[in-house]
Amino acid sequence: MSNKIDVFAFIIMPNHIHTIWRINELNGKETPQGSFLKYTAHEFKKRLSENDLLGYRVNAINKSYEFWRRDSLAIHLYSPNVAYQKLDYLHNNPTAERWQLVKEPAEYYYSSASFYEKGANTFSFLKDLRFEF
Repeated sequence: MSNKIDVFAFIIMPNHIHTIWRINELNGKETPQGSFLKYTAHEFKKRLSENDLLGYRVNAINKSYEFWRRDSLAIHLYSPNVAYQKLDYLHNNPTAERWQLVKEPAEYYYSSASFYEKGANTFSFLKDLRFEF
């Protein structure tokens, strides 16, 4: 298993994702984030129907579709308080009034919340953020 990144938390929402990760080394010439964006874009293109792809069409010289925003927000987690605030925000996303996907964060499958709240090891790639400070 590669150690290019450490994943501490994630949530996959209907139209966006949040991650808490540490980048440890480049993936060849690319950052792991660049590799992730490229890989997932290729997978979306392969898996989505032609009709679904229409919403991602762009008129650009170097690509036909754009799945990810160019201005993804990266926040440096410089203290335990900041890290835990972001962890709570991330895990509470599916309970937010806008989404109302679940009543409790740990109920949402596509999230690391159950790892932190119940000790569930559903996703073996997760590292515990609490051991980092």
